[in-house]
Amino acid sequence: MGELLSGRTAVVTGAARGLGFAMARGFLQQGARVFLADLDKDAVDAAVEQLAGQGLTAAVATACDVTDELSVAALAEQAAREGLSVWVNNAGILRNGEMATMPLAGFRALIDVHVQGSWLGCKYAGIHIGPGGGSIVNISSIGGKAGLAGQTNYSTAKAAILGLTKAAAKELAPRDIRVNTILPGIMRTAMAEQLAPEDLAARLTDVPLGRIGEPHEIADAAVFLASDMSTFVTGAALEVSGGRFM
Repeated sequence: MGELLSGRTAVVTGAARGLGFAMARGFLQQGARVFLADLDKDAVDAAVEQLAGQGLTAAVATACDVTDELSVAALAEQAAREGLSVWVNNAGILRNGEMATMPLAGFRALIDVHVQGSWLGCKYAGIHIGPGGGSIVNISSIGGKAGLAGQTNYSTAKAAILGLTKAAAKELAPRDIRVNTILPGIMRTAMAEQLAPEDLAARLTDVPLGRIGEPHEIADAAVFLASDMSTFVTGAALEVSGGRFM
């Protein structure tokens, strides 16, 4: 089998590190030209430099604030000049805390980045993906399905992305733009590595496959949803969680 994304142009937000970086690398390995977008321009420049060192040279670093409509619109316009066909809404933040003590700003920050950011990404990707159609991939979370104590803001935001995905999929289907979402479980990212060993072990008791997920496993799912392997898949929520909260 040849490269699944050869000749395509993709955007991945929040791509300087973690799952975003893994998805960008996965797309590059499958032949795509990828705009790595991140609020932290220095970090995304370093990410592109790292990829180039691995022989993946079709990467472009760009600064983007997903809460700023003009910034997202400019990113989409830049990618459209290269034939945009894939967009991944991945940028996210955490502000954990019990609901009773969480300031409203801690709730709004999550909504602004995760929900508004994904909505703007869907809006401008939908406008700028060309007549040949394409794919939008939203990153939700298993916490958007099950709800996580101490993360009411995060679970609310990630659940909203499920509704956004289904509504956007219906709106954009006439233009052959598919919209799907991935629900990661516990993945080996910087956030997970900050957990004490006993905390991680406790969380893994809910995972039937009995282990933490690897970033490339989210990247593989994103490649599937971005490629012609999923041409009849839209409005779907793909759980990549080892079976957690199934």
